Amino acid sequence: MKTSDALIVSAIMSAMAGVLTLATGSAASAADIVCAEKERCYGVSKAGKNDCATASSVCAGTAKQDDQKDAWVYVPKGTCDKLAGASLKPPASAKK
Repeated sequence: MKTSDALIVSAIMSAMAGVLTLATGSAASAADIVCAEKERCYGVSKAGKNDCATASSVCAGTAKQDDQKDAWVYVPKGTCDKLAGASLKPPASAKK
């Protein structure tokens, strides 16, 4: 993912979280709503910027290379399909 794409996604997510927090009056409710509006997107994270475990590691932030196929990040629903090299499903070789 290009730096400009990452900045746009980050800005959109921050704005959504802020609006939802104000609208609902509580951060917990906003977090639940924001999580429901996201999806896992495989193969687009930068090295060390993945959101959770990969087939070869157990922690977030441990992807060893850019665009590692088994590393994922949360993106707003519908965004992953628009990113080059991205997938909504882990590669077949990834451990569950």
